[in-house]
Amino acid sequence: MRKILLITACFLQVLCVWGETLTLKINKRYLNIPISQTVDRKRFVLTAKGEDTLSVVARIAEDAPDYWVFKDVSRYKGKNLELNYEGSKKALENIVQADSIFGTSVMYMEKNRPQFHFTARRGWINDPNGLVYHNKLYHLYYQHNPYEREWENMTWGHATSPDLLHWTEHDDVLFPDYLGTMYSGSAIYDEQNTSGLGTKRNPPLVYAYTADRSDREVQCIAYSLDGGMTLKKYEGNPIIDSYDKWHTHDTRDPRLLWYAPGNHWVLVLNERDGHSIYNSVNLKDWTYESHITGFWECPDLFELPVDGNPNNTRWVMLGASNTYMIGTFDGKIFMPEGGKYRFCTGSIYAAQTFSHVPDGRRIQIGWGRVSHPEMPFNGMMLLPTELTLKTTSEGIRMISKPVSEVQSLMQNVLLSESVLNADAANRLLASLDYRDGLHLAFTLHLNHRTSAGLSLAGKNILDYDSNFNTINGQFYSPQNPTSMELTADIYIDRTSVEVFIDEGLYSYSMELHEGKSEEWRFWGTNLTVSGLKVDRVKSIW
Repeated sequence: MRKILLITACFLQVLCVWGETLTLKINKRYLNIPISQTVDRKRFVLTAKGEDTLSVVARIAEDAPDYWVFKDVSRYKGKNLELNYEGSKKALENIVQADSIFGTSVMYMEKNRPQFHFTARRGWINDPNGLVYHNKLYHLYYQHNPYEREWENMTWGHATSPDLLHWTEHDDVLFPDYLGTMYSGSAIYDEQNTSGLGTKRNPPLVYAYTADRSDREVQCIAYSLDGGMTLKKYEGNPIIDSYDKWHTHDTRDPRLLWYAPGNHWVLVLNERDGHSIYNSVNLKDWTYESHITGFWECPDLFELPVDGNPNNTRWVMLGASNTYMIGTFDGKIFMPEGGKYRFCTGSIYAAQTFSHVPDGRRIQIGWGRVSHPEMPFNGMMLLPTELTLKTTSEGIRMISKPVSEVQSLMQNVLLSESVLNADAANRLLASLDYRDGLHLAFTLHLNHRTSAGLSLAGKNILDYDSNFNTINGQFYSPQNPTSMELTADIYIDRTSVEVFIDEGLYSYSMELHEGKSEEWRFWGTNLTVSGLKVDRVKSIW
């Protein structure tokens, strides 16, 4: 380990004398950095005496920028900060110190800014990480490139919310280091201080994450003693390096949980072709126990009651694509009771559930793979949903519905108790502007075994084919296989749509961008619509 540290330190010292250098006496909170998407990425290094060196790549603009990003440098206040860039001196000199972030006056009001989904102020986001409830706040960490709207420089961003809806973004908490860039992971509250990383009076939040570099991925932990606002990396990292076992680069996304019957910690890790189970009593020393194939990336594992009955429970194992297995778990081995199922499709990926939610709900947030053209940010989080298990005609299945808190954003604008034909329903919707944020609920009735549904801006939001039993091309059969109706619960934001079918038995999400026509259109032979309800969704910003 010492040898690696020395080699890395020498490497960073060499980096700092390449290219152009600018030294700034830090007297403001932020560096505002101009970015141009037409410029090639170059190495950008920040160095200050007594502080960790930060090395990333960036497209710093020499001329007029496409947008600005920022770096909070308050920790360097009063110090000399050396900026080294492999590009031009002119680009470095365009960086501006200020006590505010450039563009704050229009932030959250941009044309393609989602109005009731979380997005970062600046830069790229993907997988949610470290979802945990602590001290009356929901903590959302996430994969973040603070320096560009495209994927790179994987760092952990951080936001908190008292209600899962209104988010406050904080400074980034985990930065690339000698072990690699910061990939996905999870968080738990070590209430008994089993790790020894805190004290009995101040137990730590503990975070497991993947460090990625070109030759391998290793698992590490960090901890927080200030309620999750700042994280300190464990000096004994990595805690798991399984390259010699699997001989693959792909070992990532550790998921932590407490297994009460065995009085030990569990770590679920995606390795090569599936998920592995590890055990520990102190969160630092881990023993490999078992492996189950058939999953790729971002594992989750949790126990849920069936039909709300606490005496009848099952364990659920998830993968990044929201495929899942239902089965039993003894703390070491997960045994599936059947095959793999899928309850959610579309733009969602790498969803994760919160640890330590006080009311016992299993709440999930997924990454929405949705683009935001011409914006200084990219990617979003989908609505938080509650996961439950329900007995269906096909067996026990997962249900996903938006959390109850979402109802606080609703302002009703239309309610029809009539049974409407397509033309009448279209007239009611004609004046609604979806870009203000809308929620629609209705029951769709088909009178012919043909495709029918709802389109907006030239895109099929819902296309139900009761002959082939598909919704937007994905197989779906109602609980009554002869049924010719289904219910839909639809949330439309500026760049996305989320649809929940038949009380959450199936759900999906998609991009939505302005089309040639902005009209609403119910369509289908002799189609009728009942219970049509429309709500305006208030902005969370």
